[in-house]
Amino acid sequence: MLNKILYVVDNNGKNNYHYKIDEDTIIYHFSIDGSSEVKIDLVKEGVSLKYYYSNINYNNNTFSIRVNHKASNTNSELYNHGVNVFDKKLDYYVDGVVNKKTSGCVCNQENQIINIRDGKSTICPNLLIDNYDVVSNHSAYIGKFSDDKLFYLMSRGISLKEAYKLLLNGFLINSKSLDLEKVNLFLQEIDKI
Repeated sequence: MLNKILYVVDNNGKNNYHYKIDEDTIIYHFSIDGSSEVKIDLVKEGVSLKYYYSNINYNNNTFSIRVNHKASNTNSELYNHGVNVFDKKLDYYVDGVVNKKTSGCVCNQENQIINIRDGKSTICPNLLIDNYDVVSNHSAYIGKFSDDKLFYLMSRGISLKEAYKLLLNGFLINSKSLDLEKVNLFLQEIDKI
């Protein structure tokens, strides 16, 4: 079965998005120095959502997403990856909601923020589950790229700048099936870091 694929690239500013998902959907959301508020309603039984959010942060910004499982047997997988370039704030608020009437749902989230310098980052992963017939997981990581990874790349003759660039590409462009032409602006921004 083919998935519906959406691409969102926003540059600066405050952005609001509201999706009603009634078919299997993949959303690739790329943000350059902006704040986004995202609301997603899974409205048809059995639908699946994969949401890939990648952002590059230069100022104080917030990303919030709320996925409401409004039908039974729905599946949400969120992959939120951010890079906080300077000594600014980057906050993630990530909510997965399953109410008492919806069962058989899967609600997973992976959240990571890499601080290039000494940025102030926060991740608040919330699973608001009111049903026992649900599988849900979350993770949150805030830190830097490991010295071991950087050392390994540099021991292979790669400069520190190129090592960072490789790690950033792997971290922010986290899907092999991505249409790179649609996110060219974001790829150019990675090169500037």
